[in-house]
Order: sequence, then C-alpha cells, then structure tokens
Amino acid sequence: MNAALGMLRRQLTGVIALVVVIGFFFAVTLPESSAEDRNHLASRYAFAGQSVALPVSDKQQTIRKVNQAYKHFDAWISSVGAAVAMNDLDGDKLPNDLCLVDSRTDQVIVTPTPGKGGNRYAPFALNPAPLPVNDVMAPMGCVPADLNEDGRLDLLVYMWARTPILYLSRAGHGTLSPQAYEPVEVLSSNNADAAGKYTGPQWNTNAATVGDFDGDGHDDIFIGNYFPDSPLLDSSVDGGVTMNHSMSHAQNGGEKIILLCAGATAGDRPTASFKRVPDDALPEEARNGWSLGVSATDLDGDLLPELYIANDFGPDRLLYNRSTPGQVRFANVTTARTPGTPKSKRIGADSFKGMGVDFGDFDHDGLYDAFVSNLTVPWGIVESNFHFMNTAKDQADLRTRLRNGEAPFRDISGENGTAWSGWSWDVKIADFANSGELDITQATGFIRGYTNRWPQLQELAMANDSLVPSTVAWPNANSGDDLAGNETLRFFVKDEDGRYTDLAPELGLAVPIPTRGIATGDADGDGLLDFAVARQFGEPIFYHNQAPTPGGHLNLLLTHEQATTVGTAPAPGSPVTGAEVTVTTADGKKYVQRVDGGSGHSGRRSSEVHIGLGTAQGPVQVHLKWRDRKGVVHQQDLKLSQGRHSLVLGDQARER
Repeated sequence: MNAALGMLRRQLTGVIALVVVIGFFFAVTLPESSAEDRNHLASRYAFAGQSVALPVSDKQQTIRKVNQAYKHFDAWISSVGAAVAMNDLDGDKLPNDLCLVDSRTDQVIVTPTPGKGGNRYAPFALNPAPLPVNDVMAPMGCVPADLNEDGRLDLLVYMWARTPILYLSRAGHGTLSPQAYEPVEVLSSNNADAAGKYTGPQWNTNAATVGDFDGDGHDDIFIGNYFPDSPLLDSSVDGGVTMNHSMSHAQNGGEKIILLCAGATAGDRPTASFKRVPDDALPEEARNGWSLGVSATDLDGDLLPELYIANDFGPDRLLYNRSTPGQVRFANVTTARTPGTPKSKRIGADSFKGMGVDFGDFDHDGLYDAFVSNLTVPWGIVESNFHFMNTAKDQADLRTRLRNGEAPFRDISGENGTAWSGWSWDVKIADFANSGELDITQATGFIRGYTNRWPQLQELAMANDSLVPSTVAWPNANSGDDLAGNETLRFFVKDEDGRYTDLAPELGLAVPIPTRGIATGDADGDGLLDFAVARQFGEPIFYHNQAPTPGGHLNLLLTHEQATTVGTAPAPGSPVTGAEVTVTTADGKKYVQRVDGGSGHSGRRSSEVHIGLGTAQGPVQVHLKWRDRKGVVHQQDLKLSQGRHSLVLGDQARER
C-alpha cells in the first residue's frame, strides 16, 4: 500500500500534466458546425472576386535580394511587403481607390477599384523623385490620411531601409496621376550623397498608423520598426544585421517612433512637417519589440487613442494614453494574472507571434474588444489567436483600471472557435452582411513552395535562445521552400450559439496563396462593405459584396470643418480621425465604431464609419464624440435615418 502511494506521489506531476493537456484539447476542439449549418450561415453572404488593374512594370520578382548574411533564408526575409489601403483618393466621395504595395515589383500603386467607375483614371505607380532613393530599399505599406489638412487625402508610404515618404495631394491636380502628388520627407534632413542617392536612417518599418496622440486636434504618426536600422536588402554587404535574441521575449527589434504634427501648407507645392517626440514618451519595455501590427483606438472615451502594438517573438504591448497637447506620454498596461489566465494569454506578458490587430465591440456593451493574429499552424507551431473580450463594467470602470495599469481583457478564442487559423497576418473586424454582428476576416500563409521546411523551423523554435540571434542557426528558406504556403483567407462568422465558423470555403474565398493585407470600404455606395486583399508575390484581388438579404445599416463620412479650400482639385474633407460613434437601437443594443487611422498589419480600412444594424427599423439614436482642430472635445446626440450621411464636425455636427 505504502509503495503504491509512493509511486503515485512520484508520478503525480505527470498525471496532472496529462489531465491539463487532455482538458485543453477538449476545450479547443469543440464540435464543428455541420455542413447544413455552414451553408445556412453562408447564405447571408456573397462576394464576387475581381481583378485589380495594375500598371505595366519590367520588374518581376518572387524573392528580394538580401544581405549576404540572410542569403540562405532569403525567402523568409522577403515574406512581407504586400499591402493595400482603400479610401477616397480622387475626391468623388466614395472609397473606391486603392493604394497597393505590389511586392513583385516593389511599386506603390494607386488604382481604382474594379467595376463601376473603374476607368476614372489609369493605374499608376507613385514617383518619389526628386527625393533620394537607392536600390536597397523597398516599400512595406501605405496609410491614407489628410496630413496637410487641405481636405484631400494624402499617402504615408513606409519602407524598409528608409524613412517614410509623404505623398501630398496637390491642390490643382486634375485626373489622378503621378503628378497629382508632391513627395515630401516625413523628417527633414540631408539624406543624399553627391550622386543623389539616399544615405539617411535605415528604418525598417512594418507597422504604422495615424491618430491625434496628444489631443491638439491634428493628426500625428506612429512608426513601428521591425528590424533595427540595418542594410537588410543590400546584397553587396555581409553582416551588420540583427536577428531576434529570443523566440518568445525578444526586445532587440526596431525603434517605436511618434511624430507630432508641426505644421502644414496647401497648394501645388504642399508641405507637412513633423517633430519626433523623445523616446521616453513610450515606456522602455515597449520601445524595441519586433512590431508587425498596430492599432490606435480610444478605449476609455477621452478621445486620446491608446496604442496596441502587435509584436513578433514576444509580448504585445497595450499602452494607455496620458498625453497632453505637445507632451506625449504612454503607460504600459497588462492583464492581471489569475488562476484561469495563463501567462501566454495576458496582454503584456504573452510569448506569441503577434502580426495584426483590430478592435470592435463583439457583445454590444459599448466597449471595444480586440482580435490579434498570431502564429497558429496545426502540426507546425500552434499558438493561438487572441479573441480578447473587454471585462470592464463600463467606460468609467475601464478608465480606472487602465490608469491603474490593468488591461481588463480575457481571451475566448478557444471556446469561440477562432483560436487557430494558420500563419496569420492582417485582420479586419466588420459587418459584411449588415446583420448587426461583426465578422472577422484574416490573412494567412507564409512562403509558398514545394519543399516542406517545418521540421527545420520546429528545431529552431525549440532551440536554446542563445542560438536564435545567429543567422547561421536559421534554417534554409529559399525559392521552392514551403512554410504554410497553401493557407487561405479566413472569414469567421458568428452562429446562433455565439461560436464562430470559418466560411471562406463556402464563399469562394479559400484561395491557397499567402495573403498579407486586407482593406475594407463601401466602394460603390450600395450600403455593403467590399474588401481588397494584398497577396505576397501574387496578384491582389477585390471582392465586391453581393450579400443577397442584408440588414439595415448606417454609413457616416465624418470630416473636419474647413475654413477655406485651396485649389481646384476635389476636396471632400479631412477625416476626423478618432471620432467615435455610438448607435443605440430601439431594443437597447449598442454599436460602437470610430474613424480609424489605420489598424492592422498592412491593410487599411476606409475613413468612413460603417455599422450594420440587422433587423432594426427606422431612424436610430447616434451619439457622436470628436475633437475639433483646436483640440476641443465635442459631443452631440442625433437621430439619423438609416443609410449614408456626410457630416461636417466643427462646434456642432451638420449634414453636408
């Protein structure tokens, strides 16, 4: 008897571990929807895939030239850069223009969405001349915003091996073309050698967004660099580059930079200047993660956007905004550890591979929840996505807890069916059927080829962290090698039980090619959100929404009051970035949305606020909150009919 008890004690740790593993397995492998249920859910949706017009280019690549130290895994280093943004660039009051980064040509392309009005102008590549460039840099993304405040959207293009370039819309341009934009440095400096080639800072940016971070009424810029400054794409150099010093808590990545608006002018030679804030505006632990995604979203209702930074190889960061005009200050907040909250599911302590983030109110309580893309490949590297639900009682409780350093969020991805999707990237939360419930669309896939490299990657992932910083330790990943190369777009839809089902196969979205960025907007003004997808080393695609029986909706274009308009080019208005909209229907259900400055990985939704209302009938109660150009906060309650509205926000909201 005593011997048996002794053996049980010796094996107790293993028994407990086995029970935990079995329990976890059943927790995350709940029954899937039947084919009948899937088809029923899918019947609310329909998308028509359409090709996107692109300019002709002599350059075609599937892998970039890289630093010699990276040569044996050049496909890995070349795995980012496809991007897409959707907005109104030509001033026709519809978000029917795309800004694409085509990784096959390393061009930044402006092109109309296909279909109605698709021949308004010829697609073209942005031209940075006369600004200095060189042959060892590449664009990574495009963020539309009115950065010189003239009522026309400009383009912030961020890059590898260079500081970003602003393409400011000229006041007198006609049809959109390369000549419609004035290239401007985001930071003024002498960055050229005697031959006119770029020699400035080698920022390697993979996350960027726009928001009024200090509350002065003017849009600022956040830049999240992935690699530290280094010659990543210079094949004439061997070395001088860095790899993450850990697979789970790396803190040696690129800098995080906030640029405050410092003045702007309109005209045919427009200007916009920005001032870099001191590094200590961000907490030390948030300054050097390996950042792939970001969202600037006001969580506590003070119209100062918080920052969620999605980091590869280590903890994501949620930063609470404590700024005042001219003085930027963010504080790190973390999820409290409880017996039911493992470290890997805590904001600020997780060890997963954050690649994209978006916010939306999943449960209609008037508080933002979040979805974060991670590396979740079955039989590869199985972490999980984060489907974070806000656990605060109300906005006042949330504000108190954030001020005390607590991030009150709980991950429900396992029980909700959203934990696993693949090698995940961009994510967009939106209502594509106007059902009143939010859908989740997600880009996935890494390197497409025919030689499976998972065994070698798994060896590295399980290796001692002392080996990880050495490029020699990294497995081969060259042309023809494959890592999650056949993964497809995901499209999660909420069922009647509250769980989510991926309907991409039923909707014709499950194309086996790596995707990176997703952009959303109602391109044709029919009340349904369309979306565009950027594919890594593949043709982009536009999905026209043809939902057969959509519910009601409210679509708001919220722009700043403009004192004067300079020039003859259309000026539909400057988006009130960060403006908040709360809709309350007759049954008491709340819907929350904002004018987004660019949440995600490399995809950007349009500036319009789109809210699906489901079966709600008639006008709805709308509460608006915004900050005017002087930094003054305003609130107003309106009763609006369903459909599309264009509102100008000054001291009061008025319909245009």
